[in-house]
Amino acid sequence: MNTFRGKTLSWQVTDGAIELVLDSAPCNEIGAATLSELEQFVSALSAMQSEAHALIISSARTEGFCAGADLRELYRRLQDMRTVERLGGLHDFLERIHRVMNTIDAAPLTTIAAVNGLAFGGGFELALTCDLIIADKMARFCFPELRLGLIPGFGGIPRLKRDVGNAVVRDLLLTGRSINAVKAQSVGLVSQVVSEGDALRIARATASQLKKFDRATAVAAKRFIKPIPHDELRREIEIFCDLFTRPAVEAGLRKFVESTDALPYLP
Repeated sequence: MNTFRGKTLSWQVTDGAIELVLDSAPCNEIGAATLSELEQFVSALSAMQSEAHALIISSARTEGFCAGADLRELYRRLQDMRTVERLGGLHDFLERIHRVMNTIDAAPLTTIAAVNGLAFGGGFELALTCDLIIADKMARFCFPELRLGLIPGFGGIPRLKRDVGNAVVRDLLLTGRSINAVKAQSVGLVSQVVSEGDALRIARATASQLKKFDRATAVAAKRFIKPIPHDELRREIEIFCDLFTRPAVEAGLRKFVESTDALPYLP
């Protein structure tokens, strides 16, 4: 399936590049509906990648790339289930999202995240699966999960550790502060910073440039320089599920859900 338009995202193959576009109000939160369509995408990816050399992930929302997990849905899960049921469902959800993220991470294509605005929590984790992050100057990156009594659960910690130094990892995880695109480039997270609204155009230009290179060589290089930390990813799921049962999580999620702020996910 080379073209798809769903409720939360769409994709198509254009000039040898697969373009996956997130488009779900208010800011592409990842819940059950988005996960289901991401699973459809990775199922179709094996067929599409035979005629493509690059994958670009972008957002159609002016608010940003992705604000992360759907916390309202997560809070409903916490309220509606007993502990055993809750953890079983949560563990299954995390296993599914990890399969999606790992498939994108390991795809035999050069993958590019074109980031505008917010890339928080799960959105940041999605960007980290990509080989290159091209960010417009208004982009911001953040792991705010500590405010909810949690750690990132979509694979963010192992991938962040793979890509940058320990000081950056600790600062982002333990303070919950956001960093802008220029700072993200200076610490090695972002490969290019471009003008506001220009990330997708530059990502497309980069993908076009990649057509000049031998595909098999690019795939071999990617496998060599970008190993997937499977053991740490599995451990992350276990820690997240253990933390999820604690009172601090319910309190943090309730505060978020009851917030009257226009953008309650901002630090």
